[in-house]
Amino acid sequence: MRRFGLIGKSLSHSFSPDYFSTKFEKEGITDAEYVTCELNEISDFQSLKDQDFIGWNVTVPYKEAILPYLDELDEDARAIGAVNTIVKRGKTLKGFNTDHIGFERSLLPFLEPSDQKALILGTGGASKAVAYALKRRGINYAFVSRNPQAGQLSYDQLTGSVMPYVQMIINTTPIGMYPNADAHPPVPFELIESTHFLVDLIYNPEATIFLQVGMAHGSRTLNGLSMLHHQADESWRIWNEGK
Repeated sequence: MRRFGLIGKSLSHSFSPDYFSTKFEKEGITDAEYVTCELNEISDFQSLKDQDFIGWNVTVPYKEAILPYLDELDEDARAIGAVNTIVKRGKTLKGFNTDHIGFERSLLPFLEPSDQKALILGTGGASKAVAYALKRRGINYAFVSRNPQAGQLSYDQLTGSVMPYVQMIINTTPIGMYPNADAHPPVPFELIESTHFLVDLIYNPEATIFLQVGMAHGSRTLNGLSMLHHQADESWRIWNEGK
């Protein structure tokens, strides 16, 4: 039996186990299983990596913290500085990032020529993959953080001198995710317009408060479900390369 897993901290509502279980059933794959691997600390991966796994997905909060435990990184993962897919070959662990692929593929059907500037809410591992994908498309972006570093914006800076001049607002934070679905990023909702394109990497609930506000203002909106499908399929392809 080929074993695959999901590494994270709180995984009871995660997308991947059901997705891969359904995939295995639909495609008649009987020699594979996908399990959750909840780690209280990233250091717990030290014992997990010696177990009989083909590979893992990595979710919050470990997409960056996992890096020191890997032997190799592919070019994209190295450039992004975050990993969401690991392949085990013998004793060698190689990290990949399929988030940027999933994000770009989900975004393309909805992009318009006017989408030239973006705000990325959050600065974690997912935000880095989003930034990488935007850069590949030639879209300018700025990070927004509660605790901004040099070159980043604070939420207080999202004023009338900023908001009308960006087309895309992308939430990469977990704010608004089930079971805390009544929360939302501190974006000035009164400045959201029909010209904005709101993207939320959250998929549960299907429409976060952030996206609901966009819908109410006539904005284009997109949640994270299609991104997850694309990144999961790309992970599966990587795991089965050279099989």
